[in-house]
Amino acid sequence: MLTGLSLRLRVFLFFCLLAVGGIAVVLAALWIAYARATATDLMNAFVLAGMISAFGLAALCVGVWLLFDENIAKPIERLSAQMRARAHAGVEGEVDLHAARYLGDLAPAAAGLAGQLSSSTLDTAAAIAAETAHLSAEKERLTALLTEIPVAMLLANPRHQIVLYDGQAAGVLAQIAHPRLNASLFDYFQRDSLEQAYARLTRSGLEVPCTLSGADGAQTYQARMKPLGDAPGYMLILDEANARIAPEDARPLVYDFDLLSQFTDAALEDMDLTALSFAVFDTETTGLLPHKDEIVQIGAVRVVKGRIVPGERIDQLVNPGRPIPPASTKVHGVSDAMVTDAPDIVTAARQFHHFARDAVIVAHNAPFDMAFLRRHGQRCGLDWDHPILDTVLLSAVLFGASETHTLDALCDRLGVTIPAELRHTALGDAQATAEVLCRMLPMLRARGITRFGEVIAETRKHGRLLEDLN
Repeated sequence: MLTGLSLRLRVFLFFCLLAVGGIAVVLAALWIAYARATATDLMNAFVLAGMISAFGLAALCVGVWLLFDENIAKPIERLSAQMRARAHAGVEGEVDLHAARYLGDLAPAAAGLAGQLSSSTLDTAAAIAAETAHLSAEKERLTALLTEIPVAMLLANPRHQIVLYDGQAAGVLAQIAHPRLNASLFDYFQRDSLEQAYARLTRSGLEVPCTLSGADGAQTYQARMKPLGDAPGYMLILDEANARIAPEDARPLVYDFDLLSQFTDAALEDMDLTALSFAVFDTETTGLLPHKDEIVQIGAVRVVKGRIVPGERIDQLVNPGRPIPPASTKVHGVSDAMVTDAPDIVTAARQFHHFARDAVIVAHNAPFDMAFLRRHGQRCGLDWDHPILDTVLLSAVLFGASETHTLDALCDRLGVTIPAELRHTALGDAQATAEVLCRMLPMLRARGITRFGEVIAETRKHGRLLEDLN
């Protein structure tokens, strides 16, 4: 049972046991002495002696525990977190030896091991970089080529989830909603026409022409569905007329071929962290009161298979329907003039809701941001029933509740840089939170926390942090 407790809590319980045991021994000794005493008026003296001894022992144990906690338990937790960050999150820099100065040779030994690990990692990374440079150049040439071809192409697995899309397909999908890796094609095209075409494809094993209806019913798309040979899934090619509506700025070729064979019917709490998609977001507001203030900006990025998906983001100004206080503008830089022509919260919230469909929502101090969205839930016709992760609580799980858990502190701890011009912008903070999340996921796995339900169980132990923060 004790193995599930943190080191500091186990140390605290150890000192509690010392205090209780010491008090019990003193009281027992006083009782035996009183029982052997011949005088009958010694009770008050023995009771007073017992109370002084009990309080004295308790105070002594608390004092020694505080010293032990500050100089032994906390530094051990901090040193463990630093080692894990360097081993699994790619964090560079020296180990903080001053914080662990009372641990004898343990801190220098850990620093030496971290340096050796870093050197070995750099050598391996250099070798891998040399081997992958050629592949990277070929990918860039392929991406440029596909962008120039006036055909929209995407790959999907047998569950109709997007595995790859090119710049042209991104433009076609964007007519309906944000393109999203690992999203269901049923979010973009009506189910019947897509499933009928796929049924013909599986029966014949040959290319199938099809007409797809947009999920919003506003447009139809001429397409061809082709098998992928021995690989599961299919290629969907939309014709030239649709591809011409691609955005002016070419988007990268976005893909993850592992999604071709990623199938699971497990309940959410049993799903591996690597199988989840995350929608990481942040908001800027007119003030700090969710029950009366309004959102002025929403920023969001998506994380799939433990990496930020390039191009899949939201950077949306929101018209709050009220003046933005100058003090708030000074913080986030959003002024009344900037939001004059921006959509209202109904449009912006629906946009983000679709962006986060089938994903875990992640935020830094999520209760604050979610309170603004949930307040307008009924007005927007939205149920915010997504699973939610909070990087404040993940920080407490990995680095200990006694550490500082601001976004700046977490970025500094994990080697994430927030450009000064992007700090306190919704997209900038969302990007930073996403980078932090990507570095914490391997650290969680190193702790043996691999499934979503296990993560939630660990974060709930630190729920008081959010109560104090808000």
